Amino acid sequence: MPRYHFHIHDGRTIIDTDGLELADAAQARRMAIRISGQYFEDEADLIALGEEWRMEVTDARGLILFRLDFVVTSAAAVGDSVQA
Repeated sequence: MPRYHFHIHDGRTIIDTDGLELADAAQARRMAIRISGQYFEDEADLIALGEEWRMEVTDARGLILFRLDFVVTSAAAVGDSVQA
């Protein structure tokens, strides 16, 4: 089974050195979404307004297969009343 790595970049870089063995890239994509959701749940208080966040999913050779990108922004209706 191929090994996939899930690296997080959010102002700091968290490199997944272990990775996970998964059946294929589709399963890795689903796992990336799950890991992202858990990360946001655990670290929600640390994610600042306007801060960019991304996860890069690589194969065992380090080739980036896909990324998940997130940016927290306020809508015009909210204005500056929401603070990080």
